[in-house]
Amino acid sequence: MTENESKPTLEFKRSSIHGIGGFATGPIRLGTLVIEYVGQIITKTESLSRCEAGNTSIFELDDERDIDGAVSWNPARFLNHSCAPNCDAELIDGQIWIVARRDISAGEEITFNYGYDREDYREHPCRCGAPGCLGYIVAEEFFPALQEGQGLEFRRV
Repeated sequence: MTENESKPTLEFKRSSIHGIGGFATGPIRLGTLVIEYVGQIITKTESLSRCEAGNTSIFELDDERDIDGAVSWNPARFLNHSCAPNCDAELIDGQIWIVARRDISAGEEITFNYGYDREDYREHPCRCGAPGCLGYIVAEEFFPALQEGQGLEFRRV
């Protein structure tokens, strides 16, 4: 961001993808830090326990700690997954940032790929509506395998 550019602002409202989503109130340029994903810093043991209990708001910080974003003071928890996202989640100086992967227009919903593994992919249906949507929330690295059905009975939902 240059000195003349202000920090991007988001509006949180009903989303056609799922529940509430975050929407750009003005244009956002490629590479902009859109919003920080904040939360409770927890141990890997606690992270595993919360994941097993169904918490899907956890990001890895380092080898010893994770961040649980399922807290009321984390508006980024409302950002939705897309198979064709306009942002990426990046670890920058020990913080999780949602970063624009392309220019984003005012009014556009802010999305990123949640990066789930494919182990239990059927438990995470995707309704992003993007062209080429796989029908499941999985990391982009697994798209080719799922599209080709390698070792899986892959079907769109």
